[in-house]
Amino acid sequence: MPRLLRYAADRRTVAYMLLTTALLFIQWNLPTFNPFLFVLCLFMAVSVSVIAHNHNHLPIWRYRFMNIVMDYWITLFYGFPTFAWIPTHNANHHKFNNRKGDYTITYRVSEANNILTLVSYPSVSSYFQQRPIRDYLANLWRTNKTKFWLAVSQYAVLGLFYAGALWLDWKKALLFIIIPDQVSLFSVLIFNYVQHVHADEESRYNHSRNFVGLLNTMLFNNGYHTIHHEHPGIHWSETPARQKEIQQNIDPALVEKSFWWYLMRVYVIGGFIPRFRTVSMRLRRLAAPAA
Repeated sequence: MPRLLRYAADRRTVAYMLLTTALLFIQWNLPTFNPFLFVLCLFMAVSVSVIAHNHNHLPIWRYRFMNIVMDYWITLFYGFPTFAWIPTHNANHHKFNNRKGDYTITYRVSEANNILTLVSYPSVSSYFQQRPIRDYLANLWRTNKTKFWLAVSQYAVLGLFYAGALWLDWKKALLFIIIPDQVSLFSVLIFNYVQHVHADEESRYNHSRNFVGLLNTMLFNNGYHTIHHEHPGIHWSETPARQKEIQQNIDPALVEKSFWWYLMRVYVIGGFIPRFRTVSMRLRRLAAPAA
């Protein structure tokens, strides 16, 4: 397999996808609902969103056909066609990086960072991301029919997958496919929000919040976000070492040791005790007198 993979580390990626797929078949065929397997299924759904992101930046296989197949595979367990990362993420988010023009901007509705802005962000962001997807498809139709039909076929494969599962057993389809897919889509937008909210989008190194705890081991170093924007094409296995090279330039306030403690501190405890909330570096910059 390493000969087929660009990086041997992506054996873990393939293993995660195989486990995610196996969990669907196992749960579907169990006589009773297993809560442990379901929780594991939801975690794997989160991991698929990270895999979709990584594969979009650097396809894991050396051969185009295998990457196309991988696109379909990820689409089924991510809950949305993987081609959509190109116009919304590669061509837009990495270009503007939470500045005006970014369809995933975190301060579109409010400059606050609280539980309401957190839970509403995925829906708001998803709504505004539909425009670049439509524009991208329209451009493909004019310029590259082959890529257009490949992109559209991802919608078709996902739709057939859902339709077939709902026809077989709508309750199992809802529980073991549709809900995990929604968790996958929701979680990747939550990651984007917490990684950028109240950072300074105009700063060279302080545009992103980084998480350096155990979650990186479990989710392909997804917490190292500053280096990802500096060098989006590097493989996820290389990000810890590359992040270390620039760590001294990052404000300590944007380095969190625990993703879960950050959520608890800012969005639960912070709702009652102001000192646990984040301070907007963006607003601080805008309030500073002009030099």
